[in-house]
Amino acid sequence: MSIPIAGTPRYRTPHHRDSIESNAHYFSKRLRYFQVGIGLVMLLLVARLVQIQVLDGTKYSKISVEQVRTNVATPALRGSIYDRYGQILAVSQPTSLVIADDFQIKHPVAEAAALAPLVGESAKQLLPKLQKNSGYVILTNSLNITDGHKLASRYLPGIVVLNSSERKQPNGAVATALLGGVNASGAGSAGLEYQYQNLLAGKSGLERVFASPSGISLPGSRTVVVRPAKAGQGLELTIDTPLQFVTEQALAQELVSTKALTGDAIIMDVKTGQILANASLVNTNVQAGQLGPIPSWGTSVGVKGVQQTINDLSFTNTYEPGSVFKVVTFSAALQAGAISPTTPFTVPYSLHVSNRVFHDAEYHPLETLSATQILAQSSNIGTYEIASRVGEDNLLAQVQRLGFGQSTGLNFPGETPGLLVNAATWYPSDLAALPIGQVDAVTPIQVIDAYNSIANDGEYVAPKLILGTVGANGSITKTAASPKHEAFTPTVANELKSMLQQVVLVGTGTNAIIPGYEVAGKTGTAQIPTPGHSSYIKGAYNASFVGFAPAQKPVLTMLVVIERPQTTIYGGAVAAPVFQRVMSYALHHYGIPSTSVVQKPLKGTSASISSDVT
Repeated sequence: MSIPIAGTPRYRTPHHRDSIESNAHYFSKRLRYFQVGIGLVMLLLVARLVQIQVLDGTKYSKISVEQVRTNVATPALRGSIYDRYGQILAVSQPTSLVIADDFQIKHPVAEAAALAPLVGESAKQLLPKLQKNSGYVILTNSLNITDGHKLASRYLPGIVVLNSSERKQPNGAVATALLGGVNASGAGSAGLEYQYQNLLAGKSGLERVFASPSGISLPGSRTVVVRPAKAGQGLELTIDTPLQFVTEQALAQELVSTKALTGDAIIMDVKTGQILANASLVNTNVQAGQLGPIPSWGTSVGVKGVQQTINDLSFTNTYEPGSVFKVVTFSAALQAGAISPTTPFTVPYSLHVSNRVFHDAEYHPLETLSATQILAQSSNIGTYEIASRVGEDNLLAQVQRLGFGQSTGLNFPGETPGLLVNAATWYPSDLAALPIGQVDAVTPIQVIDAYNSIANDGEYVAPKLILGTVGANGSITKTAASPKHEAFTPTVANELKSMLQQVVLVGTGTNAIIPGYEVAGKTGTAQIPTPGHSSYIKGAYNASFVGFAPAQKPVLTMLVVIERPQTTIYGGAVAAPVFQRVMSYALHHYGIPSTSVVQKPLKGTSASISSDVT
């Protein structure tokens, strides 16, 4: 047996060699199959990638983007409100809204220290806000734009800066009851801000941001403006800011000195019906009692305890007007020719009318009074005797002609037309009650409208609050003039002017006298009904005075109503002094010449301030 020499190939049989070749061929074939398989898989993957990235790329890109992309509405800058001279009463100041997503904040102590100098809070105050773990914390909505841009440029993790605005009244609380306010979302919530919300608000814009599920922008992402916001239009009011301030201060001081609950005052341009001042105040030091709370804005007008009401009482408050309503009876009687200013009447102290007893405020024996003296002394019985000559139908018609029981056209939020008796609800005793300002509930704005008709030579002119709208470029679009209609003839108006002058010269309104000017007006001291009952609240009265000046050529009409004065209750003692102070200022403010010819007091006529109670 031979031994193989090293390095010499081992001898293999033909059978063995065929086996090796067969295996190699088998493995080579499997390798080719595997390579083909890998190739097919790769081809499928490439095809799928082409489908996803090329054919369906837009679709999947949109889906992925939409998972983090959010369209955010951006509020428009709210339009400003101006007075008649262009002085700003309410304005929206652009600000930056700073929001924190505390889930993204990893180093709250460091970020609080970085934020503090810009947002106006100490790091100690900010730190708890950055650790709330809520995902959405408003740090401030009043950061000025410059500091907002500085903060945004620092790209602090979890801190987002958005455009916002803050509503301000540069003149403080002046005219807030009229202007109203805005809520937390920036929409009007009361007053003119609410009434003209759509005009003032403008149209919101649209911004595209990349945000986390909690709504906070992703770090490093940019905001894209899809549609810019369109600023709201402004309002130019009829209000005269200096006169408004003087009116509010005089009224507030009277509320405090008489310990009254509320007060409202209106000053109107005779010819145009434009409201030059409108105050509506509440004395928070006085309990409302069964009349219910009087909501206020919580900001003092500068007189301790006196604040602006949320609901403007001049338009929303109904009350029995008392003796100021007697002008309905006198104007109807003069218009019908039933009386003249000098027509005499025999006036007792009291009378039975149907099932009720009516009497004058102060006892007196049977006396003879002219129609002018009846008005000057505010005789309830004398007024009833005049109403008896007019009759139910003419009285109710005159109530309508003077604007009572109807909307003024202002459409002020919460404005009410009042509550009036009519032919269907008429009781025989109403022939005495209605002429002296009972049974009907009216609003202060309706009372001044009626007296303004006298001042305007018998022509009723609707009240007006808006002079025009102000565009973003400052252009002003004027509103239409107030509608008018004849309430009575100029002759009747002139007779009433002279009769109402006697009220101020020798009647119940002597506290309204303004040296150098003739004044015409009427006082009222009306009981306040018990809510839900046919009785009156003991000791509760509305004291009022309404008048105009100069009496024979009137320029301004003014009404003052003071609710529940406690030191004295009479309109001539409480409301007339406010009229005197404010009207005196207004006449000089507008440069109205003093009266050259002064009407003389009617001889034999005198009245106590307390004689106008109804």
